[in-house]
Amino acid sequence: MFAAIEWVIASRYLRARRQEGFISIIAWFSLIGIALGVATLIIVMSVMNGFRGELLSRILGLNGHILVQGVGTPLRDYDEISRRIRLIDGVVRATPIAEGQVMATANQVATGALVRGMRPADLRARRIVASKIVRGSLDGFTAQNQAVIGDRLARKLGLDIGDKITLISPKGSNTAFGFVPRLISYTVAATFDVGMYEYDSGYIFVPLDRLRKYLRLGDGVSAVEVEVRDADSVDVIKQRIASLLRGRPVRLFDWQQANASFFSAIEVERNVMFLILTLIIVVAAFNIISSMIMLVKDKGRDIAILRTMGAGRGMILRIFIIAGASVGVIGTALGAVLGLLFVINIDEIRLWLEGLTGLELWNAEIRFLSRIPAVLDVREAVLVIVMALALSFLATLYPAWRAARLDPVEALRYE
Repeated sequence: MFAAIEWVIASRYLRARRQEGFISIIAWFSLIGIALGVATLIIVMSVMNGFRGELLSRILGLNGHILVQGVGTPLRDYDEISRRIRLIDGVVRATPIAEGQVMATANQVATGALVRGMRPADLRARRIVASKIVRGSLDGFTAQNQAVIGDRLARKLGLDIGDKITLISPKGSNTAFGFVPRLISYTVAATFDVGMYEYDSGYIFVPLDRLRKYLRLGDGVSAVEVEVRDADSVDVIKQRIASLLRGRPVRLFDWQQANASFFSAIEVERNVMFLILTLIIVVAAFNIISSMIMLVKDKGRDIAILRTMGAGRGMILRIFIIAGASVGVIGTALGAVLGLLFVINIDEIRLWLEGLTGLELWNAEIRFLSRIPAVLDVREAVLVIVMALALSFLATLYPAWRAARLDPVEALRYE
């Protein structure tokens, strides 16, 4: 499509002489702008993908995909309900749980927490907790007075393995001496760190049977937590569970309902960031247009000479398309490489910057994750690269068309 002579002439035009230095500077700014735009888009999209994936896996890893709750009363006959739900295709496990809000206190320090009762076998099957034990062991969780707590909560309360933690329920008892809160004590058997601040600083796991009595659930539980194989198939699974439990006083609550506003906000933010950062590439494309128009104006005499020597308008058009598109292609390639390297080493770069500046750039207490997540979506990266190349190519068409339409007689007349 492009002759060798066209590539030679275009490459010479890109290497501006001293008197054409300003044109070269604009071309360099265009190249840098496209590179930064592509790299920034790839990095931001990868971080947003990482955020969504990390939050989804951690939230669902601890809370399951569907909750089967009793209507107005604790859920009774939970073992039979769990057994029947496990038979549904697509269900991984169904776990009875009891949970409630409490005040956790130790060493004269108190903080709010969520206490969750589970059977020892069910907690060991919850891999996000069982695989993230940092102190102690789940072996001691078989005893009724043992608790597994978040590692940040343990540090906040000054607790170590074997220490006592006291839970105070806001639902106390009215006595002749007034309102008396209900207290219960547990021995810390292990601490976990799942990498999400909200859970590591506020979750306590205790044996199910003792907590049921403490929360006055009688012979019932708070809910049966259902984990499915595919998080996006909860609607289908929920319909099957509803059909299975038809006639029972239960309600179903899935993760999409519980976190709808949260994940919708992430998706909206992701789309808005994509549109805003695309403007960087658009601005760089306009720089290509301006630099190429200036180059055409500066090379008017050269174009006229080429035309008088037999070069057709098509050849002139292709020469300037090569010159302009080369800036976009090189900038896009540099941006893609820079973005890929940044995504792969994003946490190391953060640690290096923190060491260099002495500032904490990533506070887990504010951002809920202990590290910056980044997941590269190859399709998105390809889309960004194709978009940058397309904008760069379109930016060269008008200047190249103007160069091809230049009248050699008029151009030489005023030289």
